[in-house]
Amino acid sequence: MTRQYFGTDGIRGTVGQAPITADFTLKLAHAVGRVLKRVEAKPTVLIGKDTRISGYMLESALESGFNSAGVDVVLLGPLPTPGVAYLTRALRASLGVVISASHNPFEDNGIKFFSAQGTKLPDAWERDVEAMLRQDPIWVDSANLGKSRRLDDAAGRYIEFCKSTFANNLTLKGLRIVVDAANGAAYQIAPKVFHELGAEVIAIGCSPDGLNINKGFGATHPEALIEAVRTHRADVGIALDGDADRLQMVDANGRLFNGDEVLYLMVDDRLRRGEAVPGVVGTLMTNMAVELALQARGVPLVRAKVGDRYVLEALEKNNWLLGGEGSGHLLALDQHTTGDGLISALQVLQTSVRSGKSLAELLDGVTLFPQTLINIRLKPGQDWQASVMLESETRAVEAELGQNGRVLIRASGTEPLVRVMVEARDADQARACAQRIANTISA
Repeated sequence: MTRQYFGTDGIRGTVGQAPITADFTLKLAHAVGRVLKRVEAKPTVLIGKDTRISGYMLESALESGFNSAGVDVVLLGPLPTPGVAYLTRALRASLGVVISASHNPFEDNGIKFFSAQGTKLPDAWERDVEAMLRQDPIWVDSANLGKSRRLDDAAGRYIEFCKSTFANNLTLKGLRIVVDAANGAAYQIAPKVFHELGAEVIAIGCSPDGLNINKGFGATHPEALIEAVRTHRADVGIALDGDADRLQMVDANGRLFNGDEVLYLMVDDRLRRGEAVPGVVGTLMTNMAVELALQARGVPLVRAKVGDRYVLEALEKNNWLLGGEGSGHLLALDQHTTGDGLISALQVLQTSVRSGKSLAELLDGVTLFPQTLINIRLKPGQDWQASVMLESETRAVEAELGQNGRVLIRASGTEPLVRVMVEARDADQARACAQRIANTISA
């Protein structure tokens, strides 16, 4: 059975349009509550949110829906997505719920869930919820309604957890760090984490008004971070997205480091400590330069489909710990059960402090290959995969690139598009080769 509401990361859409409405959200919580009660008589769920104005409405609807099914609710207030995952596990709750649309603009919102272990739930669980949504609600009587309470120290507990992932014998004293929270869920938490570890912190993107999340700030708009690092002559800049599970970093020279480079630095930290890194998971888009650099250090890279969900699946399959994607979703399963922008940043700062080297120095010799991406709109009924011209040209390009590049051709999951990506050491060669392949599809 295909899922009607759940996507790759929960349920997401424009507020006021189905399914992101108050009435559907109440029904969703009621259905989730009934699924939970199949295995637990009196479940407890945690609800956290980012700073979108619509979070108030959706929080109230979720609370009512859960209570109506006889489920207790603990309200966490604004808290990063990985913070909700952590507290769900730490407080032995039955389920964690996050109200967030991550890096999307404020007009959107979403709802995603974490298991009692702080991990994302399987497709089968989501299908069970959708099946329950098709049934008529069964309201519990007054004596069995769920209760709600607020956890006042949720942020403080999560701050301490983040700090615990940074080595006790190290400090950030002497470092000036710009922290950009995208006017999102980490607006209070992120500056405190780095300040309490000793850094001088300059906070930007930490003044949410309900409407400005991800607007001109954060991991999807690193220009503000680059400018602030230069203006304040900071040593490093850290940008999160609206729910703080995504990370971008900037050095003192204003150089931006993407998720692929940060993933390499997380591996570097462990190798420098003498720890074994049996393998790393990237995605189909992970830069080839990072793959080659890891291989040179004896660390193989396996590519998963784009999306941190698929990275996690590949990590679990291989029993590995480190993975991520260029967008800044990074996983360190020896530190947390899910991607966490704050903890990923601390892992990188840890290796910089230990080695006494800047991010650029640590990445010396790892120069990202230029990538050219061309989107080709398909004609109605066009079977691009059957094209003999495409197959022939692709083989010719791959032979020309050899070990100095690669080709990736994939269909869009949401539009009638084919995406052609060519990666090569030389930018002009990447552009020319990508265009040659694209021409065979659009011909």
